[in-house]
Amino acid sequence: MATETAQTAHLAHTAIPATMRAVVYRGVNDLRLETVPVPHIGHGELLVKIATCGICGTDLKKVHTGSHSAPRIFGHEMAGTVVAVGEGVAGYKLGDRVMVYHHVPCGTCYYCRKNTPAQCLTYKRVGTTAGFEPSGGGFAEYIRVMDFIVNLGGVVHIPDGIPFEQAAFIEPVNTVLKGVKALSLEPDDTVLVIGQGPIGLMHAVLANRVAGKVLTSDLYPERHALAAKFGLKYPIDAGKENVVEQVLAETEGRGADAVVLCVGGIGLIRTAMDAVRSGGRVMLFAQTQRGEVVIDPAAVCMDEKTLLGSYSSSFAILDEVAELVLGGYRNGFDLTQLISHRFPMEQAVEAMDVASNPKADSMKIMIEPFAGGGAD
Repeated sequence: MATETAQTAHLAHTAIPATMRAVVYRGVNDLRLETVPVPHIGHGELLVKIATCGICGTDLKKVHTGSHSAPRIFGHEMAGTVVAVGEGVAGYKLGDRVMVYHHVPCGTCYYCRKNTPAQCLTYKRVGTTAGFEPSGGGFAEYIRVMDFIVNLGGVVHIPDGIPFEQAAFIEPVNTVLKGVKALSLEPDDTVLVIGQGPIGLMHAVLANRVAGKVLTSDLYPERHALAAKFGLKYPIDAGKENVVEQVLAETEGRGADAVVLCVGGIGLIRTAMDAVRSGGRVMLFAQTQRGEVVIDPAAVCMDEKTLLGSYSSSFAILDEVAELVLGGYRNGFDLTQLISHRFPMEQAVEAMDVASNPKADSMKIMIEPFAGGGAD
């Protein structure tokens, strides 16, 4: 294979068709299931057959706000099988089961040296595509993985016996663990996590490995029931209870040492700031849309409350995250329990609609282009 041209390498596997199905973004709130060409790969690149791809909140924001030009194929929480290998690729072969990051930092620029890799220009360049402007591509049957993703560690081997669905959580778990580490939690800390969707629940679980007490706030009892399966014992019913009052009651009137806001928008920033103790930390994790919010400056200055943010993944913790997700599958960290819906490609547009309108029984929504995609 290594001596063939990239085009020959792409065509060598007879199971690869000329066309494939994909969810194509055509404009604001306009998603269509279309037939598009299977992408060709070049030198140093891989072609991966997608087994499963989770729908992320950032995908939905792009669709609903029109922040990105059309057409595009989104999706980045993905795992699958290598079906073609470009000339010059080392370390990967046909049949390898892999999870793929769509971003990788260069590791040497100013931002990488300052430990803010999500601001790296290489990181801002998307390196996986199913066609059109590179945008992840996981909502398709095949993706092209560009050479810099392969070369800079963006393709993770999945051991036999680990479901593709579990491996697809590596990227979101990386973003969560990065945020948890930024909080510098201590064993005697009390943490409040606002929102118990998939991201919020993962924040709570990982914080619970360090902090003494983790409080979880959500409107849906069903989500608290799922959180309890992961060992979270201090739910707050945000639909019936005053979150700030409950936090104060649990902390002898001080407030939480740290609060993580995992609900989009700005409406709950005030709640988070009121729930944190003087000298505590509030992390904004889901506030990816720009806008303005009123903050009491005295809360930051006199009360010494710190407001910080965390965005996207960290390649400094790649190995730790892989071990946590892949090694933890049989040891209490089975993230497939967060999956509430699985949709075949024929119903992928419906899947996006379900994810856009969350209900009590909806958590992580997966698109699985091929039957049984998450089980292999």
